[in-house]
Amino acid sequence: MANDHKEKRFLLRLNQQLYDRLEADAATDNRSVNAYIVKLLEQAKPTPTFEGRQIIGKVIAGRELNPENGLVAVSGIYYRYLLDDNGQVDVTAQYAVIEANGNILTLRHI
Repeated sequence: MANDHKEKRFLLRLNQQLYDRLEADAATDNRSVNAYIVKLLEQAKPTPTFEGRQIIGKVIAGRELNPENGLVAVSGIYYRYLLDDNGQVDVTAQYAVIEANGNILTLRHI
């Protein structure tokens, strides 16, 4: 069976200063400039998970957090949560979802 993962070539114009920075970073990473740019682009892909698309960035009222069981309902789904400062829940505050890892959300007081 033939390789279904074909590569596409295209011309990329960079100013010399940017190219020099990429070349130095690529050398540090033991990669060619091309391989280094591919690595950077792959790391910059949007998160394909539901949480990455729909939950990150949501604002949640502090009264929605349940410190007794460590759960919060977001968009009808219950998640465990962590506070990024490891502080106590302030029921009068608002929190932003800054990270989702499986069923655990990291929240930041705003």
